Amino acid sequence: MARSLDQVNVETLRGVGPQLAAKLCKLGLRTLQDLLFHLPLRYIDRTQITAIGGIQPMTEVVIEGEVRASDVVFGRRRSLVCRLQDHTGVITLRFFHFSRAQQERLRPGTRLRCFGEVRRGKSGLELYHPEYQHLDSNRPAELEDTLTPIYPATEGITQSRIRDLCGQALTQLNQSTIAELLTQPVGGQDHSELSYSLVDALRLLHNPPPQTALHLLADGTHPAQQRLAVEELTAHHLSLLKLRHKVQQQQAPILQEDTSARDKLLDQLGFKLTSAQQRVSREISDDISTAIPMLRLLQGDVGSGKTVVAALAAVQAIANGKQAALMAPTEILADQHRANFEQWLRPLGIRVAFLTGKVKGKAREMQLEAIAEGTAQMVVGTHALFQDTVVFKDLGLSIIDEQHRFGVHQRLALRNKGFAVTGSVLDGPAPHQLIMTATPIPRTLAMSAYADLDCSVVDELPPGRTPVETTVLSNVRRNDVIERLKVSCSAGRQAYWVCTLIEESDVLEAQAAEATASELQLMLPELCIGLIHGRLKPREKLAIMEAFKAGEINLLVATTVIEVGVDVPNASLMIIDNAERLGLSQLHQLRGRVGRGSQTSYCVLLYSMPISANGSARLKIMNETNDGFKIAEKDLELRGPGEVLGTRQTGDMQLHIADLQRDAHLLPQIKFLAENLLLNYPDNVDPLIMRWLGHSEQFAQA
Repeated sequence: MARSLDQVNVETLRGVGPQLAAKLCKLGLRTLQDLLFHLPLRYIDRTQITAIGGIQPMTEVVIEGEVRASDVVFGRRRSLVCRLQDHTGVITLRFFHFSRAQQERLRPGTRLRCFGEVRRGKSGLELYHPEYQHLDSNRPAELEDTLTPIYPATEGITQSRIRDLCGQALTQLNQSTIAELLTQPVGGQDHSELSYSLVDALRLLHNPPPQTALHLLADGTHPAQQRLAVEELTAHHLSLLKLRHKVQQQQAPILQEDTSARDKLLDQLGFKLTSAQQRVSREISDDISTAIPMLRLLQGDVGSGKTVVAALAAVQAIANGKQAALMAPTEILADQHRANFEQWLRPLGIRVAFLTGKVKGKAREMQLEAIAEGTAQMVVGTHALFQDTVVFKDLGLSIIDEQHRFGVHQRLALRNKGFAVTGSVLDGPAPHQLIMTATPIPRTLAMSAYADLDCSVVDELPPGRTPVETTVLSNVRRNDVIERLKVSCSAGRQAYWVCTLIEESDVLEAQAAEATASELQLMLPELCIGLIHGRLKPREKLAIMEAFKAGEINLLVATTVIEVGVDVPNASLMIIDNAERLGLSQLHQLRGRVGRGSQTSYCVLLYSMPISANGSARLKIMNETNDGFKIAEKDLELRGPGEVLGTRQTGDMQLHIADLQRDAHLLPQIKFLAENLLLNYPDNVDPLIMRWLGHSEQFAQA
């Protein structure tokens, strides 16, 4: 029986010794199966000869002809220039690197077949350093019979070498040497992407026939590519479902709804919940009332009231004798949550502990002691919460805000704090987990990157909130904006002025913000102007924010450090300098800092020329809509899923063939196929995950 190719080492191939094997390992190529799934980046067509008179610039062609002249030309760079002619025309071949032997072999009268990219040059159309072979008039050279693949490579591995190795692997490929792990489900919809067998898809993609549509291969939409995309996405989906299943196999504390505690909190708020908040709160309450650990993603646009929903869940946990923890990505946001939770929970007799990296000495010891003894029922902090020194007495609910700032490992680390007393991930009840984000996630990404989570959306703003009116202006109108700022602050309103830089440098950002604050203070001496940036100490940042909230500061000049977590209802004007430099998600978050009161609020996006097409598109969509989900879809279109989710998330989702944006139409089928495999073909699940994720699936073991 033939050995499975995932068990056959590359060193069994002809010409592969330890040195080449080490280079292949850098590309992740250890077995013959790895080589088969190492697919070409693109293809070139060497299956037909193009007449010289019919070639176009910026195309790759195979041509044949006779060398009519061959000369060394001296200029800025010495080059060997050959004139190649067929019966339709003449073209120039130019070599900047050549030897005397090569010059001798390219003398007039020599017949050549050449391949290269056509460019415009000094003497018309030219091929620079084309590949070529000498033609023997007695024995015509055969043309390629398939499109030629161009593979991802690394230093020391040529295209011809990797083509040879993939070719050797293909000769050993058949149905018995590589497992067909996806199966066409019986009944239901027809999955046409599975019409190609895995073997047929791999053969075609390594050696496409000449008639294969190059534009489909270039777009990644050829049925053979889609067949593999389906398999890869199914593997990722299964890894997340396995993670979810593993978590839900554990017992969680049953946190019964306590209407008395809930009503007391609602009475503290001074406002009524929106219908969206009520609906989502009910979904969460139902989840944590069972012994199955909740894994829920709570999405809501800026200002939609997610924090109140989280507080209701926390109160339900605390009413059942458990602790609740909320983790935020920044000190400012954590402090904002601390202030809100203390205001809402202290009248209920609930103690709120606060823990960040900057809480040190005796204060830190007191907080750690209160958390360990359980006298602090609500714990708010930054990523300091999952440090080893933090031990909870009985954690029943973990809440993570601004999920996109944390990776899968980090949210698992906080969940695992529920096991901290025994020190074992396997013992004791697992805390319920609520994950919040004000960065709307397009449905496409939510279905794939967060397949292990249930999803709730707060899709309604509280009454009295008015949409922020957005204006896009050139920087030449800066003085008009400053005049508008003066009028707004004179009327008793407050404003933000956000400075941005292309370089990610705290020092340079701080300098830019300081320079802007000085300039504005000179032009608006009657205003009290505050300055906040990443170089300030946390205590200084918090003091400035408190002064701004109290109305002692009219204008806050800041870097993007205020992107999340600042809630000042009296601030009604947001000015973003060089707005074209920021991504849509950041722009939307910053705009959400205003419009938190009842008065009409404004956002001015100042841009400088020249502005890129993408920069212009971002400002246009910001001007057109306040809808976070529309903005998120546009962001996905402009940047792609990797950047939208952030490297922390996509580090666990490195896609080789599939593209979440291009292949979004496949996702409903992926869900169906994954569930079918789990139910009917469970033995195929782990091999499929290993084939596509390899050892990167380790996060599912947490």
